[in-house]
Amino acid sequence: MSWKTALTLSAAALLSLPATAEAQDRDWHGQITPYVWAAGLGGDATPFTGAPTFSVDKSLSEVLEDTDGAMFLTGYARRDRLVFMGDLSLSSSSKEGVVPPGLPARAKLRQRSMTLLAGYRAIDTPDMHLDVLGGARLWKVEAQVDLLGGAISRSGDKSFADPLVALRANYRLSPRWSAIFYADYGGFGVGSEQTSQLVATANYQVTENVYLSAGYRQLNVDYRDGGTRIDMTMAGPLVGVSLRF
Repeated sequence: MSWKTALTLSAAALLSLPATAEAQDRDWHGQITPYVWAAGLGGDATPFTGAPTFSVDKSLSEVLEDTDGAMFLTGYARRDRLVFMGDLSLSSSSKEGVVPPGLPARAKLRQRSMTLLAGYRAIDTPDMHLDVLGGARLWKVEAQVDLLGGAISRSGDKSFADPLVALRANYRLSPRWSAIFYADYGGFGVGSEQTSQLVATANYQVTENVYLSAGYRQLNVDYRDGGTRIDMTMAGPLVGVSLRF
């Protein structure tokens, strides 16, 4: 074999290695996680102009008693260093009580939020991944207040969007165990005055594509517009199942 032939073959071999690695990096990786969030609730809410202000300080057991329905779902996708995240939270609750001057009342509150983020994997090592993200959280809050057994009824709704910045870190603890930490902050007076979220989970790999997660989530929002005020904190444990593909 001549040196020219050998050089040509060596160059071809070297060029083929990055191409293979690049092709692998260009594959999409994703996961979807339905989860249960057992959140307590605290804060103040004036759902619409003229409505009474409801001060809420509910334990988990009280929230479960008043909850009419809820659904929580999160998703994650990555291609090389490009990452996308999304989270959907739906909940509906109702409460009976008394408002000044002693009138029996029933309030129903529906909350929907969708967080959409895109970003860049800033750190990518075998034991740690760090994603830097930006995006928005979209809110829709609907409320209805019935007085005197429904003889008087008023309702209203608010929709707004908050810009967000976020960090997501994934630490590999062992071959099957990992920990994920997520934090975001936003609002900045664009939609709400401020909104923030913290999530921490421990994750166990059951099979190649199935993970079990348990952890804690806290979500805050402080929204003010005219006679509407929503200053709420939802926090509590969560459990979920992740399906990777």
